[in-house]
Amino acid sequence: MKKIAVIGSGLMGRGIAYAASTNEFQVQLQDISAAALDKAESYIREEMEKAVERGFMTAEVRIESFNRITFTTSLEDAVKEADLVIEAVLEKMELKIEIFKKLDEVCPHHTILATNTSTMSPTEIGAQTSRPDQCIAMHFFNPPHKMKLVEIIRGLNTSDETYEAVRQVAEQMKKETVEVNEFPGFVTSRMNCLIGNEAMNMLMEGVASAADIDKAIKLGLNHPMGPLEMADLVGLDTRLRNMEYLYQTLGEKYRPCPLLTKYVKAGRLGKKSGAGFYNYNLQEGSK
Repeated sequence: MKKIAVIGSGLMGRGIAYAASTNEFQVQLQDISAAALDKAESYIREEMEKAVERGFMTAEVRIESFNRITFTTSLEDAVKEADLVIEAVLEKMELKIEIFKKLDEVCPHHTILATNTSTMSPTEIGAQTSRPDQCIAMHFFNPPHKMKLVEIIRGLNTSDETYEAVRQVAEQMKKETVEVNEFPGFVTSRMNCLIGNEAMNMLMEGVASAADIDKAIKLGLNHPMGPLEMADLVGLDTRLRNMEYLYQTLGEKYRPCPLLTKYVKAGRLGKKSGAGFYNYNLQEGSK
């Protein structure tokens, strides 16, 4: 496993590419948008420069790592020699299935296909291919090059060989792994969505401000980040899609908070849009 293709150059895709390249994998980062690739290239370059400044990486390693990444808009070019493809696009089942069908057509026979989903079924996605035994989910966490965990989720048909190969890739990226048997939301997303949704309900009910809810969870329960801060970081549109999927598959306790739906309709998507539960333009808590 030496060559990795990452499909999608957003927050997750570019972070996965960073983590792979700094641990000696050759990386093809693909996106249909040239502008998105330019943004990803600038982000990776800046993050690596920061790592050098902070003493986490030498200048020589930075150059070598960056040179291992190729940026391309061509899916065929990105995957033609890939040992592993990691899809990191929006949490939309129809989009993931469309991509996996195309990957199945153009990837070498040995290539493993992984989805970086936080909630969705690798069984359903893999069933659309001729290689369901080589399909799996690798759930990285934001930002992928800094967070330590990768959840590895087996689909119904995922082979032991596929699981072991992916586990070794994650470990070469210096990640800790947990093995999960597929169920909607896996381990972390089920818990995280419940906590975040309840925090949103408390904010909507006027129990406390966003800042005080987050402060209580951080200092009282020792979480490194408050649930509303976390939702803003993930993106409220992404969180709403996750909640809707879990609501459909697991039932009433995952019904999305009406305030979350309202914010998304208003274009308050969190940090990426400048405002969510907090206003990042003014650096003030929203109410």
